[in-house]
Amino acid sequence: MTPLLFVITVGVISIAAGFLGSLLGLGGGMIVVPALTLLLHVDIRLAIGASIVSVIATSSGAAAAYVRDRLANIRVAMFLELGTTLGAITGAFLAGVIHPRYLYILFGVILGYSAIAMLRGRKRGEEAVVPGTWTRVLRLKSSYFDDAAGEEIEYQPVRARVGLALMYIAGTVSGLLGIGSGALKVPAMDLAMELPIKVSTATSNFMIGVTAAASAGVYFSRGQIDPFIAAPVAVGVLAGAFAGSHTLGRIGSRSVRMVFVIVLVLIALEMLVRGIRG
Repeated sequence: MTPLLFVITVGVISIAAGFLGSLLGLGGGMIVVPALTLLLHVDIRLAIGASIVSVIATSSGAAAAYVRDRLANIRVAMFLELGTTLGAITGAFLAGVIHPRYLYILFGVILGYSAIAMLRGRKRGEEAVVPGTWTRVLRLKSSYFDDAAGEEIEYQPVRARVGLALMYIAGTVSGLLGIGSGALKVPAMDLAMELPIKVSTATSNFMIGVTAAASAGVYFSRGQIDPFIAAPVAVGVLAGAFAGSHTLGRIGSRSVRMVFVIVLVLIALEMLVRGIRG
């Protein structure tokens, strides 16, 4: 493959990764890494380095639009980042102790369960869940205008402490496996904290950029970010993320949920296959 064809191929793949990443709050790494390693035979370390860049590009391309449209809840994001950051440190510490094979299997099972839970939706009891003290003190309540529904949607997160604990687990898994934790963040915010699915994906986009930025320096110092690979990835992902951020508000919440569940199932299967193969 010629260098020009390689750059064009990487760019096209990255546009698709950025679009889905910004639309679903996953980051582009889940698509970029398998595509670079399996299709283009790029070294896994360089692929992960490019993935870190893609996550930052996804967040940068989408976060501004989501903050402007009030889809991303900044207070929720900053609060939950405490758990994610501590979890990432824990995961990095445990990475040399636990065999990744079992972690991939566990991660695949968790994602599969999350997909089923999101497909079923939340169970509505006769009495609504009362927001806790942390939700009121931190003023996590907010609203956004849904273009698809044509109305202002008000929401108030619940179970803030449960959400923080789940973010710690998500950060730990991310640190252990070297992957983005958006696949766990979105279900946690959607199911546990009962945020609207659009708010969950937008807030996840904002959060993953903060987490990835902290890791980028480490990968750069190790020489694992190749500009020839990372540059077209960043440009393509940025373009895709920009398109995705302008699409989220215009499609129905149910459609977002269904696409997310499908992608979640595919990721779960990939993790299980990796774990079984060792």
